[in-house]
Amino acid sequence: MAHLDRRRFLQLGALAAGSTVLTACGAGSTAAPAPVGPTGTAATGDITVWSWQGPAATMKALVPEFTKEFPGIKVDVQDIGNPAIWDKITTGLASGGQGLGDVLHIGVDYLPAYIEKFPDGLADLVPLGADKHKGKFAQGMWETVSRDGKVYALPWEANSAGFYYRADLFEKAGVDVEALRTWDEVIEAGIELKEKTGVRLIGIDKPASVGDSAGFFQTLLQLQDSFYFDIQGNITLDTPQAVTAMTIIKKLNDAGLVADTAGGWNAMISSIKKGAVAVQAMPTWFGGIIEETVPDEKGKWKVRLPPAVTAGGKVSATVNSTHLAVANTSKAKAAAFAFAEYVLTRPESQVKIYKEKGIAPALLAAYDDPIFHEESAFFSGQKKGEIFLDALNQPSYVTNYTADYSRALKAVTDAQSKVLLKGADPAAVLKEAADLIAQQTGRKVLR
Repeated sequence: MAHLDRRRFLQLGALAAGSTVLTACGAGSTAAPAPVGPTGTAATGDITVWSWQGPAATMKALVPEFTKEFPGIKVDVQDIGNPAIWDKITTGLASGGQGLGDVLHIGVDYLPAYIEKFPDGLADLVPLGADKHKGKFAQGMWETVSRDGKVYALPWEANSAGFYYRADLFEKAGVDVEALRTWDEVIEAGIELKEKTGVRLIGIDKPASVGDSAGFFQTLLQLQDSFYFDIQGNITLDTPQAVTAMTIIKKLNDAGLVADTAGGWNAMISSIKKGAVAVQAMPTWFGGIIEETVPDEKGKWKVRLPPAVTAGGKVSATVNSTHLAVANTSKAKAAAFAFAEYVLTRPESQVKIYKEKGIAPALLAAYDDPIFHEESAFFSGQKKGEIFLDALNQPSYVTNYTADYSRALKAVTDAQSKVLLKGADPAAVLKEAADLIAQQTGRKVLR
């Protein structure tokens, strides 16, 4: 599956710029909601769909069948590119919706910012019939796209935290990976692995050379039902959960188990090709990356859900997702929603997308298809789809990125670099980070 065209590392500066543009341009006029009937009734109009690379290709492939069922709707799916799409959506929302596509593909990290900064920018999908789909998605997904009784998008993909590992290396070291229950046990196993194979356990971009260098830290937080902010928007970095997560990273580094993948995506891919690390603590979608990168290592890899942060803790977390929203200025809202609904709420559509690009659906009914229960030759005969389906069926913490995620991400990556490069105390640097974000945003720090 071609994941190299998927969104990777988050570039959020455009959102901060967007707030300035909004002040300069004003809110603009918002189109009045068009009267609509039940979903699928005589919806008509020309609609433009904005997405990027792989997802755009999968939606284009669905258009012919969609058009047969909805002959009055003409669909133009556009590959805006990533990260270009975020600048383009931000600019459109900041100018009162002028020039926006009708259907917008939006990541979980951007959706809260768009809602907060541009409260009238995205259409409320409830009048269009969205509520009837409320119970169809993985746990936590509906809460992610909803706020104050409104639904701003339909969930597309739901990526669970994963633990991909070189089974052959751990076998050589005499380590039973499936028996590892906590990250402290993983650290002990990593020491033994390095002694017997010379391979480090995990890679982290130590100097934070790219914006998204704290993905592992975020996963450790989410496994504890925590994040940078709570659901009320308070800062939660100066908390026991955050300190525990950063302390695990420090322990890994102090034990010599962290390979420096400075340089971001290309450096990480290079580390896989060289066999420099034994574990990729990455979400569902990353399995396809490994298969593409090292196809000759078929049968040497396995996957499981990540170990718990603390004994008896959670091993499942939905760590990222994407969604389809409708612009509030769309002149064909009913048609736009009909297309989003066709793509995201029909199992056959989601199964086709998964087969073409490996995008893991949030729609639970899609997992009834046999493809999610097939054995994977690459992953040593494991039923990889079932492993992640188990995670999606577990209670999920609703992650609140807020409009200030970019500021928080910068403060966290700086704190992590101090820990990894200078041996700083996790509690001290996280306190500094929390105070800095509070100073920048006016948000309250929970301690």
